[in-house]
Amino acid sequence: MTLAADRELGNPEFAIEDITTGVHASGFGQVGDGRSFSFHIERQVLVVEVYRPRLTGLVPQAEDVVAVATRRLTVIDLTDERSVAAAVRDAVAAAQPVQRTAR
Repeated sequence: MTLAADRELGNPEFAIEDITTGVHASGFGQVGDGRSFSFHIERQVLVVEVYRPRLTGLVPQAEDVVAVATRRLTVIDLTDERSVAAAVRDAVAAAQPVQRTAR
């Protein structure tokens, strides 16, 4: 696990606060507009979830997810922190809004 000490990592709109590499890569961060995101590996796919701004609880719930992106692992070196971080950054930028059904 790596904690990012410097949040000004070249882009104030995006910061990874925690990252774990390897076959169980995961982590979380901030987008810059009040939203947060998390990522993890699920069934050989990198899954990124972007949450709504100003979460009230410590752990986001399913209804807090506003956008999702996935990436195949074939182009990501899971042992290299820079490769994982770049894939997450690109996935956050390309995340698509979650469709909600009317109640």
